[in-house]
Amino acid sequence: MKIFKVWQQGTTFAVLAMLVVPITARAAQLSSDARSSIPKEVQQIIVVDYRQMQNSPAAMQLKDRVLPPELKHLEATLKTSGLQVDQDADTLAFAAFRSNGASSASGSGTGTRILGVAQGQFNTQAIMAKFAKEKTKPTMLRNNAIYPMGSGGMSVVFLNQTTMVFGDKQAVKAALDARDGLQPNFLQNSEMMNEMTGIDSMAVWSILDQKGTQTMMKSVLGEAAGLADYDTVKNRMKDASYTMDFSNGVRFNMSVDMSDTITAATAATVMQGIALMKKASGSPLEQTAVDDTTINSNSGVLTVAYSSSDSQFAGLLTSPLFQQVVVK
Repeated sequence: MKIFKVWQQGTTFAVLAMLVVPITARAAQLSSDARSSIPKEVQQIIVVDYRQMQNSPAAMQLKDRVLPPELKHLEATLKTSGLQVDQDADTLAFAAFRSNGASSASGSGTGTRILGVAQGQFNTQAIMAKFAKEKTKPTMLRNNAIYPMGSGGMSVVFLNQTTMVFGDKQAVKAALDARDGLQPNFLQNSEMMNEMTGIDSMAVWSILDQKGTQTMMKSVLGEAAGLADYDTVKNRMKDASYTMDFSNGVRFNMSVDMSDTITAATAATVMQGIALMKKASGSPLEQTAVDDTTINSNSGVLTVAYSSSDSQFAGLLTSPLFQQVVVK
């Protein structure tokens, strides 16, 4: 899956902190309405505190460097839609989900679509008045009014005054089918729901299913993923999650659940070797970044933790290591 590839690739070691949108600490939780609008077959969910992100110059600079084009397109459409999302949204989530027989949002035909969910206090009365003034007519799906959003083929629907769903029309329809009980939704995905427990109180967090985890780890391992036994190892990867906090410097934590302790320990050893190779060829700043990263395994879980000061992190943004890991 390539939709969130850029967000995932830097998880090799220290630079994995650069692959999510950084913000100051504040919970970014999804409401029941938001969760029920995400289809069950979700591959990755990324949730950020949008208001805090907008107030952080460093966060916006980093986002401009690493945000995938598909997500940039969704965000740009929101900003130009006249819905005042910049002022009204508190939490912004993106979900990549498998859609049976559908072409992907990226046009690659993989059957994966992207859905956006915004939470906040939306002045729906003013928004509807604006639609009426501009003679913007909705498409009705049961009791749900789906409005076109700009000229880029995006659509939006308000589940209530605090939750809006947006994306291409097919993604929005899939969200409404999930919310209305016509298709299974995220609340029925017990594995992913359990994976979310304990991290959804963080300011920024992401969860990945098995396929998403396999894609991420293949990027992380680089050439090591070309080994003959990688297919065997990847089938022992279960799921993954990561969180980030910018309240006091930069802190990043990632966990990858493996099927057994030996696989987790092997993956940790391989990643440690990759980190040492990067350190040997890196600048002093990059060497410090590797030193600030801890790669370990415990009870079948591979863990990666990174921390640094704000100034060290800012320096990494322009480093060759950052470019090498993020832009592939």
